[in-house]
Formats: sequence, C-alpha cells, structure tokens
Amino acid sequence: MGETVARSRVLLVTRNFPPLWGGMERLNWHMADELSREYAVTVVGPAGAAAQAPDNVTVIEVPLRPLWRFLLLASWRSLRAARRSRPSVVLAGSGLTAPMAWLAARFSGARCGAYVHGLDVIATHPVYRLVWRPFLRRMDRIIANSRHTAGLARSAGVDPARIEIVHPGVTLPTLDPQARARFRARHGLGEVPLLLSVGRLTARKGLAEFVAGVLPRIVAQRPDVHLVIVGDAPVDALYAQTQTPASIQAAANAAGVGKHLHFLGARFGAELAEAFAGSDLHVFPVRALHNDPEGFGMVAVEAAAHGLPTVAYATGGVTDAVAEGESGALLAPGDDAGFAAATLRLLAQPIPPERGRRFAERFAWPWFGAAMAGQIARLLR
Repeated sequence: MGETVARSRVLLVTRNFPPLWGGMERLNWHMADELSREYAVTVVGPAGAAAQAPDNVTVIEVPLRPLWRFLLLASWRSLRAARRSRPSVVLAGSGLTAPMAWLAARFSGARCGAYVHGLDVIATHPVYRLVWRPFLRRMDRIIANSRHTAGLARSAGVDPARIEIVHPGVTLPTLDPQARARFRARHGLGEVPLLLSVGRLTARKGLAEFVAGVLPRIVAQRPDVHLVIVGDAPVDALYAQTQTPASIQAAANAAGVGKHLHFLGARFGAELAEAFAGSDLHVFPVRALHNDPEGFGMVAVEAAAHGLPTVAYATGGVTDAVAEGESGALLAPGDDAGFAAATLRLLAQPIPPERGRRFAERFAWPWFGAAMAGQIARLLR
C-alpha cells in the first residue's frame, strides 16, 4: 500500500481478546496481528490482554467484570485513545463494542466498522435491541463472518451496501506423524474409531442431544466407537446457555452410551492439535436455535486444516465452514438418522486428508489479514 496508508492508525475495541479463549478471541487476536503488519494498531481490551497481544500491538486494558464496568471504562478509554492517537479507522471486535467504536470514531473524525459474529447482531435483550442495534446501523462498514451473519445484519436494518463478508481464518499446521499415536497412548484410547467434539459446552453446540439421539445409532453399528469431548462450559461468554459435562454424561448414561465418552476439558495449542491428529472424525452437531445462531463454525475449518473431516448440521454459518464431500458432510438440522449414517459412512470411507487441507488453505490467517486490510483501505478512500 502507499505511504499514507502505511502510516494510518487503527483502534480496535473489543471484549473478546485473550486471556479469554474461544473462536472470537482468536479471531480478534489475529485481526490485531495481521493489521499491525500495515497499520499502527492499538487494542482496547480486557485486563490481561497486554501479556497475550502480538508484540507490535499497543494495548489499553479494561477490567473485564462486571460487564457494565467494562462497557463504561472501555468507552472512556476508547475516547481517550482516539483523542491521543487520532486513528484513521476505529473497529469494534463484535457488535457489543460497536457503540464505543462509533463514539470514538466520531470524536476523532475517523471512519468506523464492526466485525460481527451472529448472536451479537440479533441478541434479544431489550436494552441491547434499543441501544446497540442502532449503532450497528450507523457504522460505515459491517464486516460479517459468514453469509448467514450478513443476512442477519440485513434483517437488523443495516444497509446492504455497507455489509461485507470476511470469513475467519485458520492456522495451517505442520502435521506431526507421531501425534496420533501419542494422543491415543496418553489417554488410553488404543485403536478404537474416535469421534471428536471441540468447543464450548453450550446449548447451541448440541452435545447433550447428540449423545442422546445420534451416538446410540452409531454405537449400534460400531460398538467400538468412542467420543472425545474437548471444551468446558463457558464462564465469560455473554448470553450462552451452558451444558455441563455432568449433564452431557447423564444424557449419555440414559441412552446407554455413557462409557463411550471421554471429557478432556479445554485444550489449546499443541494439545488441541494432538486431539485433531488422534481422531478419525470431527462431529459438530450445532442446533438451529432461533435466538442463538452459529455465526460461522471455525472449529470445522481447523479440523480440515488437520485433515480431519467434519459431520455437521447445515445451520447458520456452518454452511460456509464445511464443504460437502470436500471437508465433510452437511445434514438437515435435526436429522439424527442422517447424521449417524454420514458418520458411519465417513468412518468406513474417509475423505482423503489432503482434500480437507486444500479447503482449509482458503481460510489461512494471511488471507484473512489481506481481506481485512482491504476493508480498511476501502474505508480510507
């Protein structure tokens, strides 16, 4: 880019940033990292963010809890940062921080945008609908994580001309041929057919329903199948309804498949990579909940990057994250029999790992960074 753009400053305001961990937090970390290659990036984020941020990103920390305190202090510190650094663009890392980003942008004469994830567009809390939605409609640019989320933004009254889609990214791993054996030996899993579920344990993820309605159908045909569950109930996620390990285990026990479950808790980095490498199939039984949509489904792309196919319900943004026959299989929401049949089929006739990895290459973080930089450049014109 030209000399003027290279000197431009970007202020990113977000609650979703490490030390919190999840798909939105990883996305905002990479957004700051990728944009910092061309812009001077400052993040207004939660306490502890400075220790986790990319080296060349400035961080202004705000106490995470309670929520009202975060919102007030983030607003104030965003205004101060905008006055001090005079950013060219202020970005909200989700719809939650859109009002803060808009105010900081207007205060400093900057352009403003928001990266939205799905639920942050349609949250039903009356105060959110009254206060937050109008700010989304005022943003210069809404960047949606999927076609589905873009549709939600249009339904919320955002001008379609202001909406762009930039899919979340993925880290393309260097595969370790010993990781599969190492993972299975560590957890005493032997050579059984292994299904993997990765993600926060929320009602939307549908694990209790999966172990009650789908897993018994699979076990009836493949009694040696086991399910490894990576993830815990969320603590700091907004709006999420949880499913605890105990409630999922109870549902499996009642369905007669309790002994087929293995809970590993939260895993990140190398430990999560080993879980992908050690499994035969990723299951993603996300439910189609009207007030809690799956905005994208980044974990399905992560699985593909490790050569692991995904079986999922075709709901929300999952249809952007899984390619039928290329990185997995998509079933109609609620089709338990079809989900079980697809799982059994892919266990018997796996999709070649290189096919999934080729699909995942389209979502590499450098591609995401280039797309986000392109959005910034357009805002600066």
